[in-house]
Amino acid sequence: MLWPSIALLTFVSLQRLAELVHARRNTAALLARGGRECAPGHYPFMVAMHAAWLLGLWLVAIGRPVVLGWFLLFMLLQGLRLWVLATLKERWTTRIIILPGASLVTTGPYRFLNHPNYAIVAGEIAVLPLCFGLPLYAAIFSLLNGIILTVRIRAENASLKQTAI
Repeated sequence: MLWPSIALLTFVSLQRLAELVHARRNTAALLARGGRECAPGHYPFMVAMHAAWLLGLWLVAIGRPVVLGWFLLFMLLQGLRLWVLATLKERWTTRIIILPGASLVTTGPYRFLNHPNYAIVAGEIAVLPLCFGLPLYAAIFSLLNGIILTVRIRAENASLKQTAI
């Protein structure tokens, strides 16, 4: 049956596109308020990896059954993703934008983790392929994501440390 896999991939694709629009709007607003982008060099690689992950799933997952347990875990991650977005509000973006004078967000999931969004994304990158019974795919992209996140988190932490209040 094709429709469950198509429905799930359509949901994720539309979600990611909407988030890119939201992130662009937030990035422009932050820059207009005096924010500055830090360490943009890794960004094209991050975008390429995420695009390859999703496009690859469109190629290999269509028609595969959706495993209910993994699907439920993926949907839990979507709730956590919304919690991050609601907590960061206009400060959520896909780039590292530092707003001088702004204090760090320490509410919502940021009470428990320094980088909850990255933990959630790492979970999504592994769990969505597992929804389709693709453990090797999940492992490969989890490794690639881990490499990119290592660079990104170091850059973000260094940038935040320089501007901390």
